[in-house]
Amino acid sequence: MDFIRLDASDNVVTATRGIQAGTSVENIKTVGLIPSGHKISTRNITKGGEIRKYAQLIGYAAEDISAGSHVHTQNVVFRNTDMEYEFCSDLRHISPVAKDKRDTFMGYQRESGAVGTRNYIAIVTSVNCSATAARMIANSFTSEVLADYPNVDGVVAFVHGTGCGMAGDGEGFEALQRVMWGYARHPNHGGVLMVGLGCEMNQIDWLLEAYGLKQGPLFHTMNIQAVAGLRRTVELGIQKVHSMLPLANKVSRTPCPVSKLKVALQCGGSDAWSGITANPALGYACDLIASQGGTGVLAETPEIYGAEHLLTRRAIDTKTGQKLIGLVKWWEDYTARNKGSMDNNPSPGNKKGGLTTILEKSLGATSKGGTSPLMGVYKYAEQVTASGFTFMDSPGYDPASVTGQIAGGCNLVCFTTGRGSAFGSKPAPTIKVATNTEMAKRMSEDMDVDAGTMLSAGDSLEKKGREIYDIFLRVASGEASKSEAQGLGDYEFVPWQIGAVM
Repeated sequence: MDFIRLDASDNVVTATRGIQAGTSVENIKTVGLIPSGHKISTRNITKGGEIRKYAQLIGYAAEDISAGSHVHTQNVVFRNTDMEYEFCSDLRHISPVAKDKRDTFMGYQRESGAVGTRNYIAIVTSVNCSATAARMIANSFTSEVLADYPNVDGVVAFVHGTGCGMAGDGEGFEALQRVMWGYARHPNHGGVLMVGLGCEMNQIDWLLEAYGLKQGPLFHTMNIQAVAGLRRTVELGIQKVHSMLPLANKVSRTPCPVSKLKVALQCGGSDAWSGITANPALGYACDLIASQGGTGVLAETPEIYGAEHLLTRRAIDTKTGQKLIGLVKWWEDYTARNKGSMDNNPSPGNKKGGLTTILEKSLGATSKGGTSPLMGVYKYAEQVTASGFTFMDSPGYDPASVTGQIAGGCNLVCFTTGRGSAFGSKPAPTIKVATNTEMAKRMSEDMDVDAGTMLSAGDSLEKKGREIYDIFLRVASGEASKSEAQGLGDYEFVPWQIGAVM
């Protein structure tokens, strides 16, 4: 088949390979070369007319478009959405799996009741000024040093470029503190050392007081000014980590229910196949997690723009749906006052892969959340407490978005990609799902799952979704994902900076 039609009401189809001019597509002849993954008009569309895919609006014709034409950025324009919202009108309750028949994975049971999929010691910085100290401490713990502690996955420095030159309250400050708290108490951390400078706006003591954090054998804090300099801070930090290693090493993996999994649902480097193969397959896996009492966390608010109405219909109640709409309205205002547009996304790579507008990208992106009810909507880096399918506010920038999801408690990350993305994360490992077989083969060292076989080999949605779910359990139990095996994750900690830098 040279093309795919997603819905009978669509006026475009998607080319499955490069199509030459004059090729017959639904009893019409193509006009010019159509690249693989790009759209072909199946009827005449007048200027200003709607372009429809997935049975949804994805843009408007910038000019008259004749049947058989290439439909893309040269003849499609975006307009801000203005739609009527429905609430709770598409609640497809998934039958829960009986508790005595639920799957398990081998995880680290923590005193809080949460379960870790990894066992790291984390060095968390309060400010950019303590980043070098944190990296020096972490870098001293080589594989040779850690060989005596087989149950410890590593010592990781989580450093960032903010923490000062910012307001001491408001959205930006609160978001950073939520990130720090989330990493300080993440179940994938067996021990934590927080390192500050001393005079920064983002004071560690304020965090301890605000969130009731208590220092102990596996949770230490210090700052460079009080210790009396960088060298002494590094030396003391190394001593503190050495004291935590034997304690962290005492824990071992035990059988844990899938209800303890929280999976961050991500996509990046998307293409036209993202919404047809990998994202729906991940959505199926998300439904399987939800049926076992686990949690899937969708994010990237700008990348559900124009598709949020599909999620409000799945909201468990009107309050939850309204909360999602409030996030979308905030983003419209945020981009407008910064002289941007919600259609700044898709990226050049997305467009080369066949995505034309943010509306088209969003419709594909939302399918990562499956079909189960939307059980909760959360602020960036807020602790996710609901089970089932949930949503977290975040930018579309993958490192910043995943940082928020991990801070919210996600202990696994699943990342779909069509163009190919070299992304990994710590302390929660990232599983990569390729949207097309060509890229999966070309980047075989990076891709854990080839969802392109849904097209190239006729694999069903159910089969591929189950494959993704099964790898969740294996990676959660300690199997290294491909990004993990290549050492990714040390530089992908990027807290979202909101507000003025002063």
